[in-house]
Amino acid sequence: MSLKYKYPMNPASALFSSFAINLRRLVVLRCIALSGQLIVVWVVVANLHMALPLRPLIGIIAAMALFNFLTWLRMRRPWSVVEAELFAHLVLDVAALTALLYFSGGATNPFVILYLLPLALTAAALPAGYAWAMVAVSIACYTLLLFYYIPLPQSHAEHDDFGLHVYGMWLGFLLSAGLIAWFAVRMGETRRSRDRLLAQMREDELRNERIVALGTLAAGAAHELGTPLSTMAVLSKEMEHDAGISPSMRENVSVLRQQIDRCKSILSSLSASAGASRAEGGRSVRLENYLADIVNHWQEMRRGVSVRRHFEGTQPSPEIIAEQTMSQAIVNILNNAADSSPENIDIGARWNEQELVLEISDRGAGLTPDAVRAAGQPFFTTKAPGQGLGLGLFLAHATLRRLGGSVQMYNREGGGLCTQLVMPLSSLRVKRSS
Repeated sequence: MSLKYKYPMNPASALFSSFAINLRRLVVLRCIALSGQLIVVWVVVANLHMALPLRPLIGIIAAMALFNFLTWLRMRRPWSVVEAELFAHLVLDVAALTALLYFSGGATNPFVILYLLPLALTAAALPAGYAWAMVAVSIACYTLLLFYYIPLPQSHAEHDDFGLHVYGMWLGFLLSAGLIAWFAVRMGETRRSRDRLLAQMREDELRNERIVALGTLAAGAAHELGTPLSTMAVLSKEMEHDAGISPSMRENVSVLRQQIDRCKSILSSLSASAGASRAEGGRSVRLENYLADIVNHWQEMRRGVSVRRHFEGTQPSPEIIAEQTMSQAIVNILNNAADSSPENIDIGARWNEQELVLEISDRGAGLTPDAVRAAGQPFFTTKAPGQGLGLGLFLAHATLRRLGGSVQMYNREGGGLCTQLVMPLSSLRVKRSS
């Protein structure tokens, strides 16, 4: 059973304009339509020997092909596409179709059914107001073609003209149905993708609000804890120098003092690192040394925990910034593993120039299906009441996500849990000045 989180580096930048995507698809669709129009004109003139006005027909198709090429060049520019621009393109397609039909039989042309294509695309891609406007434009153009058009000449080939008309209606319907279905399916995918990204951004905003609230609480707690820690440090120092206590008790008091000093050091570092995801003037370190320092410092806090470590990757290992929040995320997951099975923890890391994969495994009880669904949510914990707040895993997930990484948790064969962190090193790499 596994639980996997993957996040883009920046969800807001991933929310590419759906109008731009649909305009790109319209360019492809227009290429198909123009190719089909050329083929139809060629077949009618060469095979059916109809005397069509080729100059205006070819001129209209060539002008639309040039416009389509200019649109393709425009799409290569970093300019946003708005609703009105996409609608203007569709109106221009209706105008070009109307001009082609005017020179080829008007409303009697079997391909008049192609008016449904831009109408369907507008209804699928744009708000209702634009759809009704396209209805009005299409009806107006169709109505004009009832009265103003150049009639189709008679075929000089041995074919029934009515049969050709019916065949043309079938072909027009076939093209319209296929193109509408193709565009509508792609349009639906675009909308669903956009909805997913918007939902992800709303979730991100809610998560960020929770993190800010937790940060405020942490700052207040750090301020409140300063005084009792100082008092405990003074008392432990006096106890350590008390001549009446036994050597074993003095050793325990010495360990207690070290832990108190470490707590004070952590609280002191909060003000220095708060609000900065990475210190521009922070120390750079080799990735292998960075991981070793984290594990060594963690073992000083969790003495008695049995740890096996295995690091492998390109040598020398990449140079990174010692990112404080990333270090804390790793420590949080190490603490969870130690709480589950302090006698059996495996830490494996492998890396290349692009990413780091860190696996922290234990032999605890693993995760139930319900725990899998809730893991990573704030204030959710599988520990006994009073033994955890359920924030360590939540903050670890939030940190990995902010840095563009992913988290995967799965139950191991034989019992236990493996938590895998995948981190792109680009978010931690040292920036070299040119």
